[in-house]
Amino acid sequence: MPGVAIVDYGIGNFRSVQKAIERAALLGGSACTATITADPDVIRRADHVVVPGQGAFRDCAAAFERGLGEVVLEQIRSGKPFLGICMGLQMLFAASEEAPGCRGLGVFPGRIVRLSDGQRDPGTREVVKIPHLGWNQIRLVGNGHPFLAAAGGSGTHLYFVHSYNAVPDDRSIVVATAQHGPFEITAAVARDNVFASQFHPEKSQAAGLSLLSAFMRS
Repeated sequence: MPGVAIVDYGIGNFRSVQKAIERAALLGGSACTATITADPDVIRRADHVVVPGQGAFRDCAAAFERGLGEVVLEQIRSGKPFLGICMGLQMLFAASEEAPGCRGLGVFPGRIVRLSDGQRDPGTREVVKIPHLGWNQIRLVGNGHPFLAAAGGSGTHLYFVHSYNAVPDDRSIVVATAQHGPFEITAAVARDNVFASQFHPEKSQAAGLSLLSAFMRS
């Protein structure tokens, strides 16, 4: 039975992620143990590692500086399947405009920038609401990614809630985008064993469960 470590940095509804992963595993034909934990040894023993979303970059960075970041990086470097969700994606970068001076994991070069208020949709001329909240469809970039293909591919609607957006230096890691008014959102990034989404699979109904099921099979 595969084990999943859901990294608990003290903020957010980790239980919804846990329930979604366990349900997704069953849909894929096998059970799993998904454990919400801040214990480095439990994270090391897990077959898959997940850093969920919600909360602020500053608070997440503070928790990671107390030792969680080191063990997460260790697991990524070992080649273990890793999934970042929302804040879990943003923490893969070194820094964010949300919290100047706070350090992320620095797995990918680039920056996290705020979606600026007061911008207008080029088509409707209406002011675009920030945060980017609710269902939006993704567009695959290049070959996309197997997890996104499992979710339904280009045009699939997934659930977003965020005010900050990842701008990678290396655009080749971007595997999906979404359009929010004038903003091209980095919807998902991937490289080797690392996959991270700005959207929330655990809130994205059947498409999200299919993505999580594909992750569990990796």
